[in-house]
Amino acid sequence: MATIPLVDTSSLVTLTPAASEKLLGLMQEKQLENHALRVFVAGGGCSGLQYGMTFDDETHPGDAEFEVNGLKVRVDPMSARYMQGANIDYQDSLMGGGFKIDNPNAVSACGCGSSFKPRDEEGYGDAQAGGGCGSGGCGCGH
Repeated sequence: MATIPLVDTSSLVTLTPAASEKLLGLMQEKQLENHALRVFVAGGGCSGLQYGMTFDDETHPGDAEFEVNGLKVRVDPMSARYMQGANIDYQDSLMGGGFKIDNPNAVSACGCGSSFKPRDEEGYGDAQAGGGCGSGGCGCGH
């Protein structure tokens, strides 16, 4: 069984005050008192991996669990490899609001920011080779 290196949860994922406030507000609105924000990556998207966030009331073996700005956050071990040092922000504009992830582990990203190609990883989609947003692969409209 392969071992997954431990990660420093103090800098695993950070959230801006705007992102924390928005997420805490959503949790309160949906009455999710015993939940945490689960941040993860999954295969797919036009750049190879895509970001995901959900509210979760279960802890799984190996999860990193920590608190940021009053918000409990969980990250599974596989996702932690790709999310170390990432920052989640919430931006509100006239065109609508949305979460933006700034990830130092991404060497390229989809135009909409929901998909990325990780640093030093082989076998994931290559935006340069026709897998970019313009090919219609991620549905972000870019």
